[in-house]
Amino acid sequence: MQRGGAPCAGSPAADGRTISHEAIYTWIYAHPKKTLVEHGIVLPSRRWARKRAPAGGRKPPIVGMRLIDERPDIDDRAVPGNWEGDLIIGKDGASAMGAPGRAHHALPRPGGPSPGQEGRPGAGALTRRIRALPDGAMSTLTWDQGSEMARHQRLTAATGIDVFFAHPHSPWERGTNENTNRLVRRYLPKGTPITSHQPYLDAIADEPGNCPRATLDYLTPQEAFTQLIATTP
Repeated sequence: MQRGGAPCAGSPAADGRTISHEAIYTWIYAHPKKTLVEHGIVLPSRRWARKRAPAGGRKPPIVGMRLIDERPDIDDRAVPGNWEGDLIIGKDGASAMGAPGRAHHALPRPGGPSPGQEGRPGAGALTRRIRALPDGAMSTLTWDQGSEMARHQRLTAATGIDVFFAHPHSPWERGTNENTNRLVRRYLPKGTPITSHQPYLDAIADEPGNCPRATLDYLTPQEAFTQLIATTP
């Protein structure tokens, strides 16, 4: 199916049936790497196989989290104010940068994701940034299941923002955020420390925030955000 519902030439009739993105990914990954190379198929991450889950068992679940399945349908992007985010981890996990939103608001997280700090700097810094936004700029936030959001209920109580969580090992459920993070990694490659100097992080965030996006009718995220604020009662 093409975007908008029109069938591709030669496609069989769907007869009302649909297929999930997970099924499509599974079908792609099932092919040998040689076959994918021959057909010129490669994912944006330049990988042909998924990363294996880390050893050591599952992490403790986040108390009270609501999965993305409970989030209102935002696939058509018609309703503004739905943000995505996660952490960009620095060298040896000693530093990190929170990265919420299509406009990519940078949030320093000094100290990194060490056990004694899990859930504290991430949610706290994010709460302060959300409070600084104009009313109506954010209604939902979708995050990965990182421990930095263990106190998401406090964030909701302080800001009124509904927080949802993507499924484990499912980055495509936060596609906008993942694609934007790749742009940020040009300036903060893996294995480099991340500074807590906010002006420097803001300067890095300016590039993805000022790149036109097809999903925004070729407005930049900053332009779309400015329009949203201007039309919000």
